[in-house]
Amino acid sequence: MPVEEKITKGRHLYFRLLTYTFNHKIVFIISILAMAVFAVTDTAFAALIKPLLDGSFVDKDPETIRLFPFLLIGLFLLRSIAGFISTYGIAWVGRSVVKKIREQMFDKLVHTPTRTYDFSSSGELLSKVTYDTEQVAEAATKAVTVIVRDGLTVIGLIGLMFYQSFILSIGILIIGPVIAIFIKVMSVRFRDTSKHIQQSMGFITNVVEELIAGHRVVKIFGGEKSEKKSFEGVNENNKNRHLKLALIQGISIPLVQFVVAVFLAGIIYFVTSDAYITDISVGTFMSFITAMILVFAPLKRLAEINVVLQRGLAASESIFTLLDSKSEMEQKPTDSVTLDEKFTMIRFNNITFSYDNKKDILQNIDFTVKKGATCAIVGRSGSGKSTLMNLLPRFYELSNGSISFDNKDISKSSLQNLRSLIAYVGQDLTLFNDTIKNNIAYGLLENKDFNEIQSAAKTSHAEEFIKTFDKGYDTLVGDNGVLLSGGQRQRIAIARAILKDSPILLLDEATSSLDSQSEKLIQGALEDLQRNRTTIVIAHRLSTIEKADEIIVLDKGRIVEQGTHETLMANNNIYTNLYKIQFSAE
Repeated sequence: MPVEEKITKGRHLYFRLLTYTFNHKIVFIISILAMAVFAVTDTAFAALIKPLLDGSFVDKDPETIRLFPFLLIGLFLLRSIAGFISTYGIAWVGRSVVKKIREQMFDKLVHTPTRTYDFSSSGELLSKVTYDTEQVAEAATKAVTVIVRDGLTVIGLIGLMFYQSFILSIGILIIGPVIAIFIKVMSVRFRDTSKHIQQSMGFITNVVEELIAGHRVVKIFGGEKSEKKSFEGVNENNKNRHLKLALIQGISIPLVQFVVAVFLAGIIYFVTSDAYITDISVGTFMSFITAMILVFAPLKRLAEINVVLQRGLAASESIFTLLDSKSEMEQKPTDSVTLDEKFTMIRFNNITFSYDNKKDILQNIDFTVKKGATCAIVGRSGSGKSTLMNLLPRFYELSNGSISFDNKDISKSSLQNLRSLIAYVGQDLTLFNDTIKNNIAYGLLENKDFNEIQSAAKTSHAEEFIKTFDKGYDTLVGDNGVLLSGGQRQRIAIARAILKDSPILLLDEATSSLDSQSEKLIQGALEDLQRNRTTIVIAHRLSTIEKADEIIVLDKGRIVEQGTHETLMANNNIYTNLYKIQFSAE
């Protein structure tokens, strides 16, 4: 991308970022005014040097001598108050901006399509919410503070220098544009490097998260060295990116300071020359030099803030890319059809589906599930069973074919309407770091009566182990239910589905984490749950779906057999072979 285009894009990003700051305009304006007062005090101090030296030490003016200490105390008291108001006010605005952006990002993540999660690492998404937002906050607040406060300070001090001596200050008109062009060129480099730093932070977060989630596998399979090697790679990359930024920063800032120092040296040489030394008073000269020395610090901060600003712009580009992405509701924002429990069948009509628009995972899937019936989907691993089930709650949108309740296409209903009719228990159990009660009564179920929660736990045989805990239903389950056994987690997930009491039930290997004894208990509960409900079930053990009204056999994404257990066994085909292999293994 050309340099000018990057600069234009940077301006657009920053103005968009500032809109978050302007949402708190009252506090922001007060902070800006306090910064202006703070900036004036530097100029005022330099200006006081002239009457102090000329009046006190040269003219021996007693009024000036008595007045100056009070002026100095008043000046620095005003400076302290203004400094506090501006610092605290801008910090308040900054944290409010971070809070608002994180709220919007989390809201976007809640409604982000499943496909986005499939193709993005969780570490990258976490880095956006944590690291990137902090960079944005600095750009929206710290950068504004430095630009306004130090910018006004520099303007005030340079104005004073021109007032004291136009001839001595004329050199600023020469070095000013040189410094401005240099900073403009370096800004693009800062932003590019900052973008790479943010990506490297995402890689680090991802590796650490994988280690935490899979620490048991790492230890059992001796993956410590492999994980350390992976982390060393991303950590080294992050270090190199930061060093590159430090290198650019280390060259640019001293270079700006050196140019200013050369200018200062030239001024001092010129003033002390025989031709000019008699034309300027001691007070004027010292006031000019004080202003020039004081301008060094804000100039340094202004040069350094460019790094913060470009880092924030790179982060804001990453954040706004997420915020501008389409949520599930925005992808197909239609609710022209309202679904209810009065359907007579669910129709899967000529479905072909792929994740990447290259290889079809499902091909020409066509079948019907009658209301109140149980339809089992079986097949070898990778045959497309879970993918097919995921299409019904619209975790993925179809491009070929359709799913309908009677003649109502589910793609024309709202997601809330469709999903309110579905309960789900999957093989990948999800429990939240909360109490057992809140995990059962989750989301829209949180207002359920405790008796209903207890009844659901009894039906799923979860209450048997819940009673053994000291805190009962108020027991914390830990991160993803780590404090519970696999079977206990499974029974809580089933209790959640029972409590929802939806007309459609999706079971994706819902008893996969249970031992034989627990499975028999749960299987009885599931049979009661399935009664008078339309159930689509993926079963690991074929013996659990012998009573299914319809069995769909998938192979390589196609339906190869279809019928009842007895019919399929009589066909002596793929289903029979799968059943015999499993039966002999058991």
